[in-house]
Amino acid sequence: MRSIWNGAISFGLVSIPIKLVNATESHSISFRQIHTEDGGRIRYRKVCELEEREVSSAEIGKGYEDADGTIIPITDEDLSHLPLPTAKTIEIVAFVPADRIDPLQMDAAYYLQAGGAPAAKPYTLLREALKRSHKVAIAKYALRGRERLGMLRVVGDAIAMHGLLWPDEVRAPEGVAPDTSVTVRDKELDLADALMDTLGEVDLDDLHDEYREAVEEVVAAKAAGETPREAPSAPSSGKVLDLMAALEKSVRAAKESRGEEPGPAADADTDVDEESGSASASGRAKVSRLPQRKSARSAPKQTGGKKSTSTARKTTSAQAKPAQAAKKSTSAKTTAAAKSTAGAKSTARKTAAKKTTAAAKKTPAKKTAARKRTA
Repeated sequence: MRSIWNGAISFGLVSIPIKLVNATESHSISFRQIHTEDGGRIRYRKVCELEEREVSSAEIGKGYEDADGTIIPITDEDLSHLPLPTAKTIEIVAFVPADRIDPLQMDAAYYLQAGGAPAAKPYTLLREALKRSHKVAIAKYALRGRERLGMLRVVGDAIAMHGLLWPDEVRAPEGVAPDTSVTVRDKELDLADALMDTLGEVDLDDLHDEYREAVEEVVAAKAAGETPREAPSAPSSGKVLDLMAALEKSVRAAKESRGEEPGPAADADTDVDEESGSASASGRAKVSRLPQRKSARSAPKQTGGKKSTSTARKTTSAQAKPAQAAKKSTSAKTTAAAKSTAGAKSTARKTAAKKTTAAAKKTPAKKTAARKRTA
């Protein structure tokens, strides 16, 4: 990779020669401006407004425009003599935990390449120190005519540097959040959590730029003299009136896309009329009762309004009374039979006890008569 800056890392009294190379690249498709009538290229010419003539790049320099419109020429030599220690040095000023860095400050990313064999040892020392401390290094450096803030961290076996915006360059999020008072219910948070769990994680390597691929298809079709295929119509992005229903539908769709069973939709916090099974018009998800399974003794279909409903209820009640009477009769018979059996058992036990007692009394009498005969 081609280096864009050469210098050194200042790590206390340790100096590490390095080269700065870009860590990222852009794959976006760029277009040229053309004349729509004949397809000719539209080019910008650099013209001096005082002489009204085109000038070459060698004749172009830098200038600072003052508040009154005066242009103050600034040369590269003027910038090279700036009293900055960071002109050719990435000066580490602190080591902090990585979570101290606000992602909003993140800018361009670079790799720091060791500048030759002498830099191998101090480069490895800094890398291993960053690994063991679980911290990142905050540094200052100068690039493209301005001093910048950077963050050094370990990526694999290399040290990477992220350019950081200065804290005063990050805007405060004033007027961005909704200014109306909104209450989020626990049920809605539960559904949001379920949706997050269902979507799960993703391997970032599997993500790609679908817009660029679509543009490439259009370019290829136009180059071949074909008509580009039309894109499917995008879903309407209207206002979401029912957040609970939208969350439930999202969870089901996410599960189906992963090949999982969608499962029953949650109907929590939904007002339902017990008789009709319809949801009240309160902005919540509508819930319908599942149809009951029919049996051979089910009541006939209702053909009227409230009268039919009342008649069906009376019929059901009338049919239920004989069944209840039958149950009571059966219960009474069972109780009587149980009492009869218990009584018979009790009588048999008493009779057996009397016989045993009589036999016991007869035995001593027989023994006494036997003794008298012997005497």
